[in-house]
Amino acid sequence: MSDQAPGIPAGGPGSGDDEGSGESEASAGRTEAESHRKASRWPRWLPRPVRRITKVLLFAFVVQFLVLPQISGTRKALKLLGHVSFGYLIAGVALEGTAIVSYAFLTRAVLPPKGSPTVFTLLRVQLSTLGFSHVAPGGAAAGTPLGYRLLTSAGVTGPDAGFALATQGMGSAVVLNVILWLALVISIPLNGFNLIYLFAALIGVVLIGGFAVLVLSLTRGEERSAHVLATVAGHLPLVDRTSVTNLVHKISDRIRQLGADRDLLIRAAGWAAANWLFDAASLWVFVAAFGHRVPIVGLLVAFGLANVLAAIPITPGGLGVVEFVLTSTLVGFGTPTAIAVLGVAAYRLLNFWLPIPIGALSYLTLQVDPGDPDETVRQQRKERILRAFQRVFHPMTRTTAP
Repeated sequence: MSDQAPGIPAGGPGSGDDEGSGESEASAGRTEAESHRKASRWPRWLPRPVRRITKVLLFAFVVQFLVLPQISGTRKALKLLGHVSFGYLIAGVALEGTAIVSYAFLTRAVLPPKGSPTVFTLLRVQLSTLGFSHVAPGGAAAGTPLGYRLLTSAGVTGPDAGFALATQGMGSAVVLNVILWLALVISIPLNGFNLIYLFAALIGVVLIGGFAVLVLSLTRGEERSAHVLATVAGHLPLVDRTSVTNLVHKISDRIRQLGADRDLLIRAAGWAAANWLFDAASLWVFVAAFGHRVPIVGLLVAFGLANVLAAIPITPGGLGVVEFVLTSTLVGFGTPTAIAVLGVAAYRLLNFWLPIPIGALSYLTLQVDPGDPDETVRQQRKERILRAFQRVFHPMTRTTAP
């Protein structure tokens, strides 16, 4: 016989209300969670690291272009916007574009003439790696593997792609330091010495010294370098010692060919210098657009210091470092603070921020047409891209459907 009182549910006093209340709360929780998912679904198809990087970049963009102009009395800099010369701005864009094209020609100069991709393909590769290096924590170091993969997809052999990327990167750094040192030699007697000059010069010495050691080890000590690298590779999984040895020999041969071809060295150095000088000219024009003409020596010192210090992988693409060094150095050479802030901000908008979306678009075009002469490969890539877009946008269309 049950002890349960009549009229009382078996679950105990009020148990029916508790169950109903629990179900209501659970239903409300599910409704709230579903509405939250619907409200935030549009970015959920992006990988989480991409979402995080995008948020950081948006924060940096807001700080750079909306917060900093309001600090330290630079609000008055906004008044200069009404007097900006749009002709100078257009010239600055053209000069920056010429600098990027020059770097693509530098890549072509250090690749073998036979079977080299077109300049248009190399330009898309350059824009893709440039945009990626501006969002990846490792900066240029993170963009190099992407450049290698894109070059090999365009039909360049692995050793040639690795040699080209290493040569253009280190060679370009050497040319930049030469430009900076020449500017410092002229500037120090006229404007005095600054401790940051010494710091930048030491970084340059390390870069050039490392490049020289690498070249010597691959030319005069080829067998020893191949043996050491093969021994290290033997302790790594999925790495073939024979392949590493052959790679070292192929790169050594390419270095010797480059060293024996004086015309090729001059062309490569010329394109590297053109890349940096057109980039510096773009900065000069953007500052001049707001009414001040920076002395050439001061411009090269500021430009060289900023880009040498940006080589330290603190932030992607030297974000923050370049802006601070450029602005403070230009002010030190007599540029009014308001003009320096606006000129550098306009220059970095083009130099740092714009390559990110353009690089993403270039990468997508390379996935469809990587520059490989094989029509079958291109068709297979197009089909894969189409399937990927269908997978990405299908959940979005399903969510927005009534």
